[in-house]
Amino acid sequence: MSDVPARPSAVGRSAPVRSNTVVAVLAFAGIVVSLMQTLVIPIVPELPRLLNASASNTAWAVTATLLAAAVATPVIGRLGDMYGKRRMLLVSIVLLIAGSVVCALSDSVLPMIAGRALQGLAAGVIPLGISVMRDVLPAERLAGATALMSASLGVGGALGLPSSAFIADNFSWHVLFWTSAALGAVALALVLVLVPESEVRTGGRFDLIGAFGMAVGLISLLLAVSKGSDWGWTSTSTLGLFAATIVVLPVWGYYELRTGQPLVDLRTTARRQVLVTNLASVAIGFSMFAMSLVLPQVLQLPEATGYGLGKSMLAVGLVLAPQGLVMMTMSAVSARVTKAKGPKITLMCGAVIVAAGYSLSLVLMSEVWHITLIACTIGAGIGFAYGAMPALIMDAVPPSETAAANSLNTLMRSIGTSFAGAIAGVVLAQMTTDFGGHPLPAENGFKVVMAIGAGSAVLAFVIACFIPRRHLAPQEGPATDGPADTAKVAEAKV
Repeated sequence: MSDVPARPSAVGRSAPVRSNTVVAVLAFAGIVVSLMQTLVIPIVPELPRLLNASASNTAWAVTATLLAAAVATPVIGRLGDMYGKRRMLLVSIVLLIAGSVVCALSDSVLPMIAGRALQGLAAGVIPLGISVMRDVLPAERLAGATALMSASLGVGGALGLPSSAFIADNFSWHVLFWTSAALGAVALALVLVLVPESEVRTGGRFDLIGAFGMAVGLISLLLAVSKGSDWGWTSTSTLGLFAATIVVLPVWGYYELRTGQPLVDLRTTARRQVLVTNLASVAIGFSMFAMSLVLPQVLQLPEATGYGLGKSMLAVGLVLAPQGLVMMTMSAVSARVTKAKGPKITLMCGAVIVAAGYSLSLVLMSEVWHITLIACTIGAGIGFAYGAMPALIMDAVPPSETAAANSLNTLMRSIGTSFAGAIAGVVLAQMTTDFGGHPLPAENGFKVVMAIGAGSAVLAFVIACFIPRRHLAPQEGPATDGPADTAKVAEAKV
C-alpha cells in the first residue's frame, strides 16, 4: 500500500506528509504506551519478594498507574489543544521513558511506585495521536487511521502479555522496564522526525483550579473503587473517598461551567452525541476488562479444580495474543463500516459482537481453543467499537477541542474498566470453592462475571441507539484547510 500525501495546508507546512508513515508511527506509539497495562502482570505475585515489601504496598505499582493515567489523560488533552498536540505527545513519551528507567533502576517499592506513576502519565498518547490524525491526514484516510489508533490500546495489551511473560521467565525483571524504555525511545525518535505538528490550537490560559478539582474527584472515585475490596466497602477510608467524590465533582462541574477557559468544556460534553458516546464507552470499557479478569485465571488454575486448564503465564499470553491481532484487523473493517453506514452503526455492531463473545463463555470454557475463540470474538467487537468512538466524538466537536474531547472519551473507558475490576473482584470473592484448604474462585463465579460482561455490552448497544444518526462524511475529516478553516476555529472558540 503506497503512502498518500496529505494536503500541505492541513499541517501548515510546505512539504507533504506521508500519510501511511504518520499512521504507522502514531499506532506504534499507542501500542508502546498500552504495553504498560500488561507489563507488570507476570511479576505482580513476585513483587513483594523482589521489592522486599508487603503485598498491599506493592499493589500500588498497579494502582499508581491507574490513578496517574486518569488524571493525566484529560489534562494532557487540553494542553495539546492549547499548545500543540505533537508537542504534548512528545512530552508524554518522555514521561513514559523516564518512568521506565526509574522502574528499571528500582530495588524498593517507593521508586517502583513513582516510576509506574510516571508511566501512567503517558496515557494521553492515544487520544493525542487520534487528534493529530484529524489535523494532518486527508479525509479519505481518517476513519481507518483513527480506528487503528484507537484499537492500539487493546492490541498493545494483548501482545504485551506473552512478551512480558517471556522476558520475566528468562531474564531479570529489570529487563522488562529497560525494554519499555527502549521502545519508548524508538517511538520518541519516530514521532520527532516523522510526525508533523498541527496549527489548530486554542491558546488561552490553562485552568489550574479545574485541573486540581478534577484530579481530587477522579482520584477519590477510582481509589475507592479499586481499593474498596481490600479496605472493605464499608470502611471509613472507602466511604470517605466516595463522600469526597460526591462533594468534589459537582462543585468542580459548577466551577467549570462558569469559568471562561475551562479544562473540560462541559457544554460541549453535554451535547447528545458526545454524552451518549461517552456513556457507551463506559459500558464497553467494562466489557473489555471483565474478560481480562476471567480468562487468564481460568487458564492458570490447576486442572484438578475441574475447570482450570493449568497453563503457565507464558502459555496464557500466547493463547490470548491472537485477540490483539484480531482487534487490529477488525479496526480496518470498522472503518469500512463507518464509511458505509456511519459510526453509530459500527458501535452498535461492536457491542453485539462483544455480547456474543461473552455468551460463548457460558457454554464453551473447558478447552484452550474455547478461550482463544472467546477472546478473539470479544476482541473483534472491541475493535469495531473502539474504531467508531473517535469518529463519533470528532464528528460532534470543533477541531480546536479534538484532543480534550478524545481524552475525555478515553477516560470514560478507563472508568468502565475500573468498575469492572471492582465488581468482578466482589463476585469472585463471594463465589469461591475450597481447593486443598485454599479458597479459589468458583466456576460459577467466572460465569457470573462473564454474564455481567455480556450485559454490559448489551447496555452499550442500548445506549448507542440514542446517538443521533449522522453519517461521517469524508469531508468531515481534517478540519484545517487554510484561512477559511482558521475562521471556523475562531468561530468555534466563540
